[in-house]
Amino acid sequence: MSAPDFSLLAKRRYGPLFAVQFLNAMNDNLLKFALLFLANFTLYRDQPDKAAALATIATGVFILPYFLFSGLAGQMADAWDKARLIRWVKGIEVGIMVLALAGFLLPSLPVLLVCLFGMGLHSTVFGPVKYSILPQHLRPHELMGGTGLVEAGTFVAILSGQLLGSLIAPLHAGIVATVLAIAGFVMARRIPDAPPMGTVKIDRNPLRSLWGVLKAAHGPRGIWLAITGISWFFAIGAVILSQFPPLVSGTLGATAGVVTLFLAIFSLFVAIGSLLVNRLLKGKVSARYVPAAGLALALLQIDLWWSCTHFSVVTPGAGVREFVATPDSWRLMADLAGIALFGGIFVVPLYAILQTRSPPDKRSQVIAANNIVNAVVTVALVALVTTMLGAGMGVPASFAALGIVSLPVAVALLRLPDDGVWPFR
Repeated sequence: MSAPDFSLLAKRRYGPLFAVQFLNAMNDNLLKFALLFLANFTLYRDQPDKAAALATIATGVFILPYFLFSGLAGQMADAWDKARLIRWVKGIEVGIMVLALAGFLLPSLPVLLVCLFGMGLHSTVFGPVKYSILPQHLRPHELMGGTGLVEAGTFVAILSGQLLGSLIAPLHAGIVATVLAIAGFVMARRIPDAPPMGTVKIDRNPLRSLWGVLKAAHGPRGIWLAITGISWFFAIGAVILSQFPPLVSGTLGATAGVVTLFLAIFSLFVAIGSLLVNRLLKGKVSARYVPAAGLALALLQIDLWWSCTHFSVVTPGAGVREFVATPDSWRLMADLAGIALFGGIFVVPLYAILQTRSPPDKRSQVIAANNIVNAVVTVALVALVTTMLGAGMGVPASFAALGIVSLPVAVALLRLPDDGVWPFR
């Protein structure tokens, strides 16, 4: 399969799983954005400091389960039938969204934060399964294409959830989220069984189980480097996305519509890159293009700094139309599109390497270890950049710093093995 095989979407061994993960990513973002819009425009409309604090709290509440329960989630996914676990998780999601609907009706921020924690826990359990199940249902030549479709669908779903959460009333968002959760549960029931590939003992101690999955990720060749690359991409992505609002309102002198434009560019071009890399590799699981894509990511971040610092504001308070009409905007948007495009080319082969080079009986644990490292690196990098900004560094300078630090990451990934072997089956 040398191009994205969209026919996989019509197959029962792939289509229902794709739909479930798409709806999951969309619902996570719909709930979070609806909560933030409720706080910003209703509950804390005249208290912007409280609204800003809630945004930080909401992010922490959602990500906390990744630190607490990723170890258990990885062991559960390897010990139990993966399809059955997905059905249980999606059934619980329906209950969470019904509770969230009540939270929007009241309205009650504590109830909604509990639901956000529940969705974080839900995603912690679902995260390892959605990748580790693919090698059991896809043929070797389909894995790159299937992984690329999952990654592309995830970013489009994230964008869809964010946009929908910002366009409709919070209560309506709660109703939509409940419907999407029910749809996800229905689709989960169509996922074929995926029995465990070995005997795995579940350690109910969260700290010991976390340490256990991290140890599992250190065994197979190339796994830890792949985890490092994936974690770095998602960390710099989180930083760049978090800087869109201050960049647009400050450096570029534009309005919130331009933030939405940047989100759309980033999400859609990550999706394009995720699909393109399978065509480049002709369906082969290979790290051939990873270092070059990493180098492009680094250089484009540095060029993004240049584009921002040399941007001339023509129309203060510009909307999308006025911003696009500004000559300096095109290079800036090209940098964002390039970062996203090469990000997709960079990250999809690394996920495929995680799936193919992990022993079958530890595959979910390895992916859970990746999720833990993702969370740690993202939180650390966001905290570091926030500190740098607080010390007086401008947003554009943070892009240059990220680009410079990304250069050794790209060089380190030259050590990834590239023999195209499917070592476990």
